[in-house]
Amino acid sequence: MENVDLHCHSRASDGLLAPAEIVLRAQGLGVTMLALTDHDDTSGLEEAMQAAQEARIRFVPGVEISVTWNGTTVHIVGLGIDPEDRSLAQGLKWVRGGRTRRAASIADGLTAAGIPGSLEGAMTYVQNPDLISRTHFARFLVKSGYARDVGSVFRSYLVSGKPGYIPHQWAGLGDALKWIRSAGGIAVLAHPARYKFTREELRRFLAEFSDHGGRGIEVMTPNHTPQECATYAELAREFGMLASRGSDFHGPGESRVELGALPQLPEAVNPVWKAL
Repeated sequence: MENVDLHCHSRASDGLLAPAEIVLRAQGLGVTMLALTDHDDTSGLEEAMQAAQEARIRFVPGVEISVTWNGTTVHIVGLGIDPEDRSLAQGLKWVRGGRTRRAASIADGLTAAGIPGSLEGAMTYVQNPDLISRTHFARFLVKSGYARDVGSVFRSYLVSGKPGYIPHQWAGLGDALKWIRSAGGIAVLAHPARYKFTREELRRFLAEFSDHGGRGIEVMTPNHTPQECATYAELAREFGMLASRGSDFHGPGESRVELGALPQLPEAVNPVWKAL
């Protein structure tokens, strides 16, 4: 049985390891098919692809795009993309520009809460300044002793109602899916349980997602309970969508599970990797 992991991050966005290190780690853990899906950027794909060829792992070029839908930030994974596609490259460049502006506002909020120097501190964890994220701020706050781990930083400082939370308008859903389709990719809804949609909101989202060409749902992910996995498997079948499996691995000590360390997909779903 294949061990497929179609959602992880490298240092090219907010992961801890270089793209080649991610591939070698995956190989050591028995992963047979891997997608690197850095946030709003594809700069790590060439390095990862070369490492995968040497490691004899089937590699799937990917990306994770932040979108705003009905006031909620939602992540869409694009699998099997052409990173040289012009429409995708231009769209991702626009999204990255918004990250820079948001980071300055996050730093202002943390300064007002008595935490100076957070922007400069977060930048020390960033490989590409255009891809600064809340995770980089969280690492700085942990290192500076404001919280014990990245998860508690988010809960105390970086979510709605907290001093470092800045609402942001990301790409539109239709635009993000257009970029993925232009690049020959398959659009997959990432970790759907994270968004706290009501059942009615989720069904509305999936209908719109499908209308714009969305084709898959992450069914197996660390964010999901067994019951939620069963729920999203049923929704995948109902909406005629493909099912995906991904660890959302960011690095040792920061991720809920290791690369490839998830249960297999439930039976009676159509795995997305069969379409790649």
